[in-house]
Amino acid sequence: MKESRIFTKFTTLDIVLMAMLATLNGVMTVYLSMINKTLNSLGGPIATSVIVGLYMVYGLLAYYIIRKPGTAVIAYSFGAVVQSFMGSAYGIAAIIAAAVCYMIVAELVFALLRYRRWNTASLLLAGGAMVPLWFIVAANMFGYMHWGWKVLAITLIVRILSGMFLCGLLTKVLGDGLNRTGLLKRFELGRASRA
Repeated sequence: MKESRIFTKFTTLDIVLMAMLATLNGVMTVYLSMINKTLNSLGGPIATSVIVGLYMVYGLLAYYIIRKPGTAVIAYSFGAVVQSFMGSAYGIAAIIAAAVCYMIVAELVFALLRYRRWNTASLLLAGGAMVPLWFIVAANMFGYMHWGWKVLAITLIVRILSGMFLCGLLTKVLGDGLNRTGLLKRFELGRASRA
């Protein structure tokens, strides 16, 4: 991607796409919360960690499609607002803190990649990298420290793997699938695939 294209302004279509993905995530989060509670009753924090990547996928998908600096900030901000209105079992503070953690790490990862690498490996990296910061914040917010170091370590590993596969890899699959339909031809992903 040319340097001039990377730093172009967000279009109305970009903003609408991020808002739509954030809204879909808000709806999905309602159902994920129920699944999360079931997993927690079956296997505690390790079991609930299996689906963590799904909570983050909308922002990374927006970044993969739009490919402009600041995409994570806007997408995850929209997501936090939508989730706050829809309600969450974890509270508004947790919603905002998670969104801030995700956006900081996603922006950092793609800045380090100079907004040029959009392959599976870079998305796996981004999906996995978004987990640890939020895990540390959540551990302090929700008292994870009483789990003990062994459970904490296993939980973190499971969450990183979930981030890699249910966020990073799923982003690649969903983005490329949507691109094949022709719906993304006016976004950077669509333009890059035609180049």
